Amino acid sequence: MTDDALILRRDDGAMRTLTLNRPAALNSFTGAMQRRLRAELDAAAGDSQVRCLVITGAGRGFCAGQDLNDPELSEGVGVVVDRHYLPLAQTIRQFPVPVLAMVNGVAAGAGANLALGCDMVIAARSASFIQAFSKIALVPDCGGSWLLPRLVGRARAIGLALTGDKLGAEEAERMGLIWRCVDDAALAGEVQALA
Repeated sequence: MTDDALILRRDDGAMRTLTLNRPAALNSFTGAMQRRLRAELDAAAGDSQVRCLVITGAGRGFCAGQDLNDPELSEGVGVVVDRHYLPLAQTIRQFPVPVLAMVNGVAAGAGANLALGCDMVIAARSASFIQAFSKIALVPDCGGSWLLPRLVGRARAIGLALTGDKLGAEEAERMGLIWRCVDDAALAGEVQALA
């Protein structure tokens, strides 16, 4: 797959959709994918025709976080976090137009925090959120350590971060982690109506 194919771009009027496109790997991040996403975000931020940005995933997952087989990890996790995840989180939080996460499936690790960093998160009922960092002896990256306590409070944030438990979309909506959970078939229409 070429680097250009890692992130698909579609414009529909003033709404731009960026689709993470590694469905066979549940759209897990590689360095090349991170660079491509940042380039697309920069292009969207500089395009006055874009009034709303939507981020979603191809296939059955939103984003499974970092691809642990990515050769760039050999530089060390701290280097990858500093080079890719911190700037990504900052770019999304400072984006000049509303950013919506359309979570169509599993959002794990940095993928969960990518979604949670968006202005609004609309998830399919079958979607789930996992702070998978404790499973690999890490703390939440991509803004997760800052975001989680602000979204759900300190106690729940610590619980989610330390257990790595899978949280269904309905429960995520109940606890205020996301804006809305909708039927899978209604997801695209709900996002389109909001955008």
